[in-house]
Amino acid sequence: MTSSFFNQRITPAVLKIIHTSDWHLGHQLHGYDRQQEHQAFLDWLQQQLIDEEADALLVAGDIFDSANPPASAWRMLYRFLADVAKALPQLNVIITGGNHDSPSKLDAPHELLKAFDLHLIGAISRHSDGSLDTERMMVPVTDKEGQTAAWVMAVPFLRSSDLRTEGLGEDDDRLIEGVRQIYQQTEQAARAKCTGSQALIAMGHVYMASGQLSEMSERRILGGNQHALPADIFAKYVAYVALGHLHLAQRVAKQDRIRYCGSPIPLSLSERHYRHQVLAVTLEGEQLADIRSLEVPRRVDLLRVPDKPAPLDEVIEALQAMTLSPLSLDMQPLLEVPVLLDAPQPMLREKILVALEGQPIRLAKITPHYRDRTHERQFREQRLSDVEPFQVFRHGWQQKYQGEPDPAIAATFSHLLEQLEQDEDQ
Repeated sequence: MTSSFFNQRITPAVLKIIHTSDWHLGHQLHGYDRQQEHQAFLDWLQQQLIDEEADALLVAGDIFDSANPPASAWRMLYRFLADVAKALPQLNVIITGGNHDSPSKLDAPHELLKAFDLHLIGAISRHSDGSLDTERMMVPVTDKEGQTAAWVMAVPFLRSSDLRTEGLGEDDDRLIEGVRQIYQQTEQAARAKCTGSQALIAMGHVYMASGQLSEMSERRILGGNQHALPADIFAKYVAYVALGHLHLAQRVAKQDRIRYCGSPIPLSLSERHYRHQVLAVTLEGEQLADIRSLEVPRRVDLLRVPDKPAPLDEVIEALQAMTLSPLSLDMQPLLEVPVLLDAPQPMLREKILVALEGQPIRLAKITPHYRDRTHERQFREQRLSDVEPFQVFRHGWQQKYQGEPDPAIAATFSHLLEQLEQDEDQ
C-alpha cells in the first residue's frame, strides 16, 4: 500500500523523466568543431522526449564548454528549447549550471524562460540576511493531468564562495560539510512542499566519492579527490538524484537512485569505445520504478590507427591501407595515431599527413611512445635549477609538437634569453 491515498488517487502518479548532462556546447576536440555532432544529438533527444512521452527533461550542468561560449552555442540551446516547447508544450524543462558554465550568464534569461515554464538556474542565491533562497531552487514537476507529482531540488554547481562554514568543528571538512548544509536546507524546504505521494528529486553537478573518471576529458572539482562528496549528503527519502560532471554513466555507492548519466558525445579520444547515453527514469508516486539507458547514436567516429604503438614505417603502411567510405568533412572520423619512436622524429606530422593524403579522415592527434625514456626520466628527476633554460624549452617543445624545435625558433629563443640575461645584469 502506498501513500497515494493522501491524494485520493487509486494509483500513484507516473512520471517519466529524461536525465542528461554535460552537453558542452561549443566544445572543440583537438581543434575540430563539434557543432554538427551536438545538433544531431539535440535532434535525437527531442525525438526521444516525444517517443518516451516524457514529463520532464533534467539537464544537470555543463550546458556549455566554457564560461564564454560562442554565439552559435547559445543559438543552438535557444533553438532546442523553442522546438521542444512547441512539440511538447507540457514538458517540464529544468537546467542547472555546471563548473564550465558562467552562473551570471545562465541566470540572465531566468525570468524570461520561467514565463515559458523553462527553468535555467546558474547559481544559488541568498537573502539579505545571508540565508539560502531555497524557493528559487524548488521546481514543481507536473504529470500529464497537470497535477504536481514531484518537486525538483535544482541545485547548480556549488563554488567555494557559495558555502557557509561558520560553526563547523576543526575536524570537519569545510567543503564537504558546506555542500551538505546547502542540500540539507534545500531538502527540508522541498520536503515541506511535498504532499501525499509527490516524489522528491535532487539535481547536482558534483564529484562523488568512488566516481569513475573519463581519461583526459574531465577534472576533479571542489578541491580534488580528497573532497569527493559522500552519497549520504542526499537523504534517503530523495527518490532520484540526477547528477552531472562525470562523463561516464554510473551509479554512485551502488545505489540505483543516485546516477551520473554521462556526456552525450565523446569529449576525449579515449572515449572511442564508450557508448554514450541519456537515462529514462520512471517514478511511481514517491518511489523510483525504473531506469533505462537510451544510447545516443554517434555521428562522428573516433579511430586509433594502428591500435597499438608501432614503428613509423609500420604506422605509415597501416594508414595507407585504410579503406574508408566517402563522407562530408563534418562527418569524417577523427584519428589518433600512436607511434613508437627511438627519439623525437623531425617532420613527424608532415610524414603522417602525406600518408593520409586523399583519405576521408581528419588527423586529430599524434601520440609518440618512446622505447628508451631514460633521458626523459633523467631530465624529470633533475631540479629546475640544475638544467639550462634551453633544455627546458627543448623538452617542452618535444612534448607538445613531437619533434625538435625549428632552427629559426630555437635561435629566436636563444636571442630572447640573451636579452633577458643582459637586462638582469644592468
